[in-house]
Amino acid sequence: MSMRGIDTEVRKVRRRIFKEISDLAYDSENIKDDMEALPYKIVKEEECDDYGGMYRKRAIVRERLRLALGLSLRPENVPVHLTQGLEETNIDEKYYEPPLMQVIPSACNACPENMYKVTDRCMGCTAHPCQEVCPRGAISFIDGKSHIDQEKCIKCGKCKSVCPYDAISHQVRPCLSACGVNAIKNDEKGRAYIDPEICVSCGQCMVSCPFGAIADKSQIFQLIRALQSGKEIIAQVAPSFAGQFGPKVTGDMLKTALKKLGFSEVYETAIGADLGCVTEAEHYAKEVATGNQSFALTSCCPSWSVLAKKFFPETIDKISNALTPMVATARVIKREHPDARVVFIGPCASKKLEASRRTIRSDVDFVITFEELTGMFASRGILLDEIESLDKLEGATGAGRGYGVAGGVANAIEKCVHEYYPDVEVHIEHAEGLSDCKKMLMLAKAGKKNGCLIEGMACPGGCIAGAGTNIDLTVAGRALQGFVDAADKEIPDFETRQESMTNL
Repeated sequence: MSMRGIDTEVRKVRRRIFKEISDLAYDSENIKDDMEALPYKIVKEEECDDYGGMYRKRAIVRERLRLALGLSLRPENVPVHLTQGLEETNIDEKYYEPPLMQVIPSACNACPENMYKVTDRCMGCTAHPCQEVCPRGAISFIDGKSHIDQEKCIKCGKCKSVCPYDAISHQVRPCLSACGVNAIKNDEKGRAYIDPEICVSCGQCMVSCPFGAIADKSQIFQLIRALQSGKEIIAQVAPSFAGQFGPKVTGDMLKTALKKLGFSEVYETAIGADLGCVTEAEHYAKEVATGNQSFALTSCCPSWSVLAKKFFPETIDKISNALTPMVATARVIKREHPDARVVFIGPCASKKLEASRRTIRSDVDFVITFEELTGMFASRGILLDEIESLDKLEGATGAGRGYGVAGGVANAIEKCVHEYYPDVEVHIEHAEGLSDCKKMLMLAKAGKKNGCLIEGMACPGGCIAGAGTNIDLTVAGRALQGFVDAADKEIPDFETRQESMTNL
């Protein structure tokens, strides 16, 4: 079950944190004192039923505040002040420092990783099929009810599958089940921690934790400082913004709202996607379709690329050399505005990881998510559904805008191949979710996907399911399709895009 689209208490607290950090950047005259006061402002005594819970909530909020400022969590066994490092982060330029995704120990519930447990729905039936099918004799009857000996249980699930009352529950750690690369490990107290050597920063663990124990770092504080500096700050917005700020909010309205925040201009990231699909179409036609290269992997999803590089290094040379839409668009912006700083606004935690790479730092200065941007709008009292649009968000085709949904990248490239190289037959594959992405790469490695263009998306559903999104996946999909349909062109013009590529 997914919590996406549900306005849970965890989501409310996250948004409140982003709003308060934005207020701190915009309005505070004494940041240290005001930050010290925030846990008491956010978690009020009169709203808590028990003191123990109140103190724990405040402890968690303190760590969330640090991450939202771009700082790391404090160690549990060393005295570190809440505001330590504040001077170094109170600047208008700061890159993400690893680790990006972190578990807040005080918030983690130490959920069971994998356990079959008999619930109170057990009827103590005479047939007791659960006991009969258990291969290890782990099930006995105590006071007429089924009982599972966890020492003997091998987690095969046979007991659950035969119970006529559905009385056996399979309990799994939500963050671990959401992680397709098994980066979630246990500390000595049974709490989760993320192995940075394995993690690909997709953020699916973060949105799956019902305790809000996992969070990522933010740059909103430094972005606001940059906006206050008077320098030229230009935003590029990922196409998956559609629907994220309300069903009535159009791209034109969002552009006007961003200008109210102080951005001097707003571009579509889908412009860079258009550049990419032209490049990848050409590569497929000239290299893969001719047999010079066995298969090709798309490059737009950073977590997918990192997955391939970490776990399937033999596929590295198959990853497209096309710039990701974020970087391609940033280069277009900096060609037209050489002194500007570029902010990528999107759905994605792993774009923060991508932007922290040294080769990309000169192109992308900030990365924030739709969720973080919502906090900035709330801080300034900007109500997007009441905005009168004074601008046009335009420049990309339906193909580039379609990159925001799983299958959209491959579909865009396929359309371009058919248009530019009508004699070339295209073989498309796409995988979504890291588990399926791993399976796809295993098949490709084994020679089962030769001749294919393979699109990988770390998030099930594509970018519209990114960790920094605001709404239900189905709603987001419909909204994005409307944005795709509204484009002036279906695919980019080959000659125009080729000319643009030579200038990047």
